[in-house]
Amino acid sequence: MEKLLLLSCCAPCSCGVIKHLAQTGRNFTVLFYNPNIDTEEEYHKRLKENERVCKKFGIAFVSLPYEPQVWCEVVKGLESEPERGKRCSVCFELRLKRAAEYAKENGFTAFSSVLGISRHKDLEQVNAAAFRAEQTVGVPYDKTNWRKGGLEELRRTLNQEMQLYNQTYCGCKFSRRK
Repeated sequence: MEKLLLLSCCAPCSCGVIKHLAQTGRNFTVLFYNPNIDTEEEYHKRLKENERVCKKFGIAFVSLPYEPQVWCEVVKGLESEPERGKRCSVCFELRLKRAAEYAKENGFTAFSSVLGISRHKDLEQVNAAAFRAEQTVGVPYDKTNWRKGGLEELRRTLNQEMQLYNQTYCGCKFSRRK
């Protein structure tokens, strides 16, 4: 039986996918692992909103420890990279690899993410990082394009209905400086 782990960056990006998967009866759990978020306060706001969405739809939710020092180490030297540059690739790979490891450790048959759902992110860049994580860890990546099939419209509707906290940057301090 399939058991999917869905890596979520934030509730506004993941709410439509969560509702869709819940309505279609998929067996899945939402994972929150975002060491890229620049402050602990921002991290906890996003964590709580993810929990709120999962609770609304009756979906299992798990979070891993906040590890900004791990993220800072892997992006060291890439601080001046633009959005969608090498820093983003390294960031995606760190988070997706950890999601794949968690999936393997906890009996999930596949993992996926909403990291590429925002129009500000490059879906192919996310998928390439996911492929590297899949190859390293050995858990298949479900590369469904969560932007399609009415999910973008559903996401926007749920954001309004639930009045989700909607941040204006991906989370890292370098994306905030624009």
